[in-house]
Amino acid sequence: METGSIPLDSLASAFDLQSTLESGQSYLWTREDGATYETDGAHGGDAWYATVADGDVIRVRQTDDELVWEATTDADARLHDLLRLDDDLDAIRAAANTDDLVDAAYDRYWGMRIVSDPFFGCLISFICSAQMRVERIFAMQESLREAYGERIEFDGRTYHAFPTPDALAETTEDELRDLGLGYRAPYVQRTAELVASDELTRDDIRGLDYEDARDAMTGFVGVGEKVADCVLLFSLDYLDAVPLDTWIRTAIEDYYPDCARGNYADTSRALREQFGPYAGYTQTYLFHHLRNGGGN
Repeated sequence: METGSIPLDSLASAFDLQSTLESGQSYLWTREDGATYETDGAHGGDAWYATVADGDVIRVRQTDDELVWEATTDADARLHDLLRLDDDLDAIRAAANTDDLVDAAYDRYWGMRIVSDPFFGCLISFICSAQMRVERIFAMQESLREAYGERIEFDGRTYHAFPTPDALAETTEDELRDLGLGYRAPYVQRTAELVASDELTRDDIRGLDYEDARDAMTGFVGVGEKVADCVLLFSLDYLDAVPLDTWIRTAIEDYYPDCARGNYADTSRALREQFGPYAGYTQTYLFHHLRNGGGN
């Protein structure tokens, strides 16, 4: 086991581990005390969060002055990547078109970063997220990991990597339904086949202009425009992507009615203009703020 820490004062700006990992961005991290979404604030207290990335277990928690980590490898650089620790939040906020609601969201959850999850796990987890409570989404991902992911022993505990595209491509719809995926089962299996066969992969998406990338993402089975935006934002570094989920659509209705354009693409474009060049950051802060009772 390797251990280390990242001083918070070494980062370009503030950091908040809990809001980063408990704001609906990622279903690939597990809060090990089981209290995900049960508290709001205090950076998660002493809770450890764990994930498996590229076959390595990484555990991290936040103290008053540092991020402490334990892992099967040196995790310093990997955490900088996964949690976007090098993002300059001050510059991102300064570039935003703010208003009272947006300022309240940034103030409340200052330090929250956009995650940079591994592509395939992010893609599958958001396919599973449609019309589903967060507890069930997490449970689905855990079931997939335990059934088809590599088993890794670390510090007396068993962890499971997210399944590879090949592993899920070889499943059947019935097997995935038995894990609780319901109507999403064929979407997951067919999307895994597309990736495993190189018919459509991350490399076909990354580097495209944003709206072209969103259109290309819908080539995966079970991926509409909203899921496409989630994967672009939370895995592929498109920080201008704005997923139009229920909370953001409500915000448009209540606060930004001029952005409602009657279809997803035009409404998304108007909201990106409203929020500014890092619209995905502003959207994520706003989503988390509204979902936790802000704006009332």
